[in-house]
Amino acid sequence: MADIQLITPEKWADYELIDSGNFQKLERFGEYILSRPEPQAIWDKSLSDAEWEDQAQATFRRDKQSPERGDWKISSDMRDPWYVTFKQGGLNLKFKLALTTFKHVGIFPEQANNWQYIHDKIKAISAEVPRPKVLNLFAYTGGASLAARQAGADVTHVDAVKPVISWARENMDHSELDNIRWVVEDAVKFVRREVRRGNHYNGIILDPPAYGRGPDGEKWVLEEQINDLLKSCADLLDRSDFFFIINLYSLGFSSLILENLMGQIFGNVPNPEWGELCMEDSHQKRLPLGVFYRFAS
Repeated sequence: MADIQLITPEKWADYELIDSGNFQKLERFGEYILSRPEPQAIWDKSLSDAEWEDQAQATFRRDKQSPERGDWKISSDMRDPWYVTFKQGGLNLKFKLALTTFKHVGIFPEQANNWQYIHDKIKAISAEVPRPKVLNLFAYTGGASLAARQAGADVTHVDAVKPVISWARENMDHSELDNIRWVVEDAVKFVRREVRRGNHYNGIILDPPAYGRGPDGEKWVLEEQINDLLKSCADLLDRSDFFFIINLYSLGFSSLILENLMGQIFGNVPNPEWGELCMEDSHQKRLPLGVFYRFAS
């Protein structure tokens, strides 16, 4: 059995976690510094409130009536949207960022290590399979899809939110890539249909939210549906040349829950890695940002 791991991405030029604490995080995305809520940063800030205020060009403010939403206090010299690049280990990607009412900006920097893992595993599989097939579920604005496509995979990108698909398509264009298959659909429905069709994929990536709605109002509740979805994904995964990644962000899910699920459904998988994704701020505080499990042939 693999030991639990803490994975922190390598530093990259266009992102920095400057500080964290008091349920907030101060981050630099390219040329701009943002202050956003962070429920797991329960410790004190290292910098003063005045230093945060002086540095942040945009600060997210929660809506008191709907705490999942909010707006941004923005300095006059900030452009929205703006762009960042990710250049590491064979990857050269460009992302559009924007300030959304859900506090997100278009990428999750803690995923950078997974992007590199995807790229490397596809390159390894390509020795046996000239154009590996990769399925990215709950795929958001496409960081993992771009990494897979740049490595040479045939990528199917599935998300239930049409504007997010449009955003991912823009990222594909900015990264000078092409031919990603875009699917606006409920992930559970799509996977079940692919199983019935007898299709298989060399790589499967999942980033499911805690809660969500499909394009036709389908309800997604992580605790209730993840077990069945993973069983269907096991049917879709190629038996010879493969990799699999799942990330969970729900505060109620520990990496032990995920390790138990994966062990029961997939059995004795090769090269398992599991644990927590985290980012380290400039004051050496490590901020947990989700749990993961991944394996590869």
